[in-house]
Amino acid sequence: MNDVVSVRRAIGLTIPIAGGGLAGLPDVVATAAEAGITEVWSSESNGADAFTPLAVAATAGRRVRLGTGVAGYLTRGPALLAQSAAALAELAPGRTAIGIGSSSYPMVQGWNGIPFDRRVARARDTVTFLRQAFAGGTVRGPFETITTRGFRLARVPGEPPPVLVAALGPRMVELGLEHADGVVVNWLSPSDVDGLLGGRRDREVVCRIMVCPATDPQRLRDGLRPLFAGYLSVPTYAAFQRRLGRGELLEPMWRAWAAGDRAEAARCVPDEVIDDLVVHGEVAACRDRLRSYLDAGVTSAVLAIVGPDGGPAAPPWPELREMVAGLAAPARENVGSSR
Repeated sequence: MNDVVSVRRAIGLTIPIAGGGLAGLPDVVATAAEAGITEVWSSESNGADAFTPLAVAATAGRRVRLGTGVAGYLTRGPALLAQSAAALAELAPGRTAIGIGSSSYPMVQGWNGIPFDRRVARARDTVTFLRQAFAGGTVRGPFETITTRGFRLARVPGEPPPVLVAALGPRMVELGLEHADGVVVNWLSPSDVDGLLGGRRDREVVCRIMVCPATDPQRLRDGLRPLFAGYLSVPTYAAFQRRLGRGELLEPMWRAWAAGDRAEAARCVPDEVIDDLVVHGEVAACRDRLRSYLDAGVTSAVLAIVGPDGGPAAPPWPELREMVAGLAAPARENVGSSR
């Protein structure tokens, strides 16, 4: 049976913003909405968790969409994840999306002491668990990786939020497109999107994109090289970039990283890769580049603002307003292929 889904062209912003506290998020969201931002998405690493910033943002009184980008499903039990998601959906009914992800080996096993394994099966089980919980009945499965008995949400969302899966590998992409409501992706260029999705345009595709409206490209590239070397040497991200066709370009960086020479690894990050994966330059050029992501099939382009030196930065609101003008469009219904 064919599915009818809402396809949007949205512009999001990563929160919390650099240098800003959680208490100030309602003002940030209000300013962002006035600048043309239609969604805010959290991030989760070693700072704020995925849900608290969005709960604070929900008090801004603006009808922006709130999305977890992403909440770890290996570091949370499924019942707790369902409770947190349902609470957020209650705060912003009809304006919530739940992105879940495995995170990475250092965060899951290194920091939390939890095995970083069976990630695809656990993601599938978590999507099933959340959907059954959001429907209001007792969660029954069947499950491959979850042992649960008798859980039922006491506060069921009036409108169940979509569940998206953070996807790098082909199995996760397939899971997000076939079993969930879409995917959350990052570290890819507009030209990578169609191949990653296999040409499909019937699911949500949330893409976090580093953005810097600055005019000194070499300063920006040099500032970003250590970040690129660190991230793209994580095995899951390295495999992702190989599948996208950047293996030859990044091989010198990976060799230096494996040898323990972090400085040399950073020096080996090619300008071409940074220019592929970061939106930067004059405001008009940034706007055109963001439009190319949306034209390629991204439904939510989520901006992660970096400064001229490559570090996290607060949004430059006047430039941001000009950059996103006319890019967002209301959701439209689209008939997709069967799951």
